[in-house]
Parts: sequence; structure tokens; C-alpha cells
Amino acid sequence: MNQDEKRKFIINLYQNRYTCKGFDPEKRVSDEDFNAIIEAGRLAPSSMGFEPWKFVLINNEDVKEKIKPHAWGGEKSLEGASHFLVILTRSPKDLRYDSDYIEYIQKDIQGFSDELREPRKIKYKNFQIEDFKLFESDRALFDWACKNTYIALANMLTAAAVLGVDSTPIEGFHRDNLERVLIEERIIDPEHFGLCCMVAFGYTNREHRPKTRRKVEEVLEIIE
Repeated sequence: MNQDEKRKFIINLYQNRYTCKGFDPEKRVSDEDFNAIIEAGRLAPSSMGFEPWKFVLINNEDVKEKIKPHAWGGEKSLEGASHFLVILTRSPKDLRYDSDYIEYIQKDIQGFSDELREPRKIKYKNFQIEDFKLFESDRALFDWACKNTYIALANMLTAAAVLGVDSTPIEGFHRDNLERVLIEERIIDPEHFGLCCMVAFGYTNREHRPKTRRKVEEVLEIIE
């Protein structure tokens, strides 16, 4: 594709991508397509490359039934979607500048030497404490990590649209109650993770209404 074709492809993709309101339980997303969607999430950017996310595929029907009472926004997805993901975010303990997890990421994943890790640690400490004031509460640090995790979610939604797979991002749940269920089911280790959001993938069973959005003049301001 030339540049003009690429631009048209992108705009058309997002014009037609929508949140699915009901899934056809008879249609399944192929393993190949689902794996590509997960890869899009795995490869997402994050602050300093610390990858605070974890994706949990829920196939167990008993677990889905236990999720339903606490997830008013996910009931239809739980009943018909081909794939249902619970998305977790690293705990404040793990995302502190001096945590074992951050040391693991910088040393074993990113391959930084001791000499390089120390100044990065200081920079990250200053960012957390001074720039974003993330130590004011555990919730502040967790919510910041969730913002990073939503980038991975966005990648997966776009990848699904490219592949012709419908999707539904889900925040419609009682966080404390649902997190308690997931801890009881040993899906969440609360020392290292918390519940961020959920997302369903599959194929719609209904028509959707045309997309409505504000005009570009309302969302873009240019400072010359």
C-alpha cells in the first residue's frame, strides 16, 4: 500500500471498529488470530519498558459464573464471547523503583549492566516521587500502572479489528467484590497483582448503529 492507501485503511478501520454488544456463541476466534491479538498486547509500549500487565484467559465456565454477579458490564460477553480475558496490573509493591520486579526487568529482560541500572533507578525514583507524586497513596501508583496497561488493551483492540474480530473492553464491574472472587479462585496473587479491566473477543450477533464522535475541531487544538 502507498501512503494514501495506508491512511484510508487506518481511518476506515477505526470508523468501523465498535464495542460489541452481543456475541455469537457459535463462532470461535481461531488460535492464530487470538495469538496475534495477545502478541499485540505483549509488544505494547510502557513507561520505561516495565510491562506492568498480565493477561488471564478465562475458559473455566464455573469461574465465569462466579464473575457474572460482580460484572454488570460483562454479562453478555461472558455468555457468548469466544475468548474472555481478565487483565491484571502489577501491585504498587512490585512497581516501586527499588522492587525486585523492576530489578528483574532491567537486568534480565532489558539487559542493562549494573553501571547503567543505577542511574536509571535514580531517574525512576525521581519520576515516581517528584514528577508524578506516585507515592502519595498505593492507589495513585496502581492507577498509574493501569494507565500503562490500557495501552496494551488498546493494542489488542486494534489488532482484533484488523483481523475482523469483534471486541468489548469492560470496566463495568464492582472492583473490590470481583477482585475478591479472583483471589479466592487463585487467579490473582494480591501481593503482586490487582484487577485492571477485562476484555472479550468474538463475533457479533447483531447489527450496530453508526459511530458517533465529536468533530476533529473539538478535540484538536494547534498552538503555533
